[in-house]
Amino acid sequence: MNCPHCHQEIKVYKNPVPTVDIIIEVPGGIVLIDRKNPPLGWAIPGGFVDYGETLEQAAVREAFEETRLNVELVEQMHTYSDPQRDPRQHTISTVFIARAAGTPVGADDARQARVFTRVNLPPLVFDHAGILADYFSLRDRK
Repeated sequence: MNCPHCHQEIKVYKNPVPTVDIIIEVPGGIVLIDRKNPPLGWAIPGGFVDYGETLEQAAVREAFEETRLNVELVEQMHTYSDPQRDPRQHTISTVFIARAAGTPVGADDARQARVFTRVNLPPLVFDHAGILADYFSLRDRK
């Protein structure tokens, strides 16, 4: 691609897209959402980071948009970057652990939000089964 003003070649970079996922701990388990948009299925609440927003701000916003829960971020767990983790495009997700009180309600692009435990997890989309396996392993060590 050439600059329209100086006609020098401009390098165009294709970069992964930053996202956040939030494992929300509530009394009785963790909150998962049933996605309204493809890929359909159960997932950890989360989404894309907006321009000008920190990862932490995005996590709090996405958690509220999809579950109507006001969360308190407890810790940043891990970042997942496998180019195949999202079938739509290459994303890099930073996963946060958060706490909240109240009953989750599916909103925005979530059909529903429900509380699950390790023993009754539904089939999950993206790489979320692996993320939750890491989460439960981390919790077992604490």
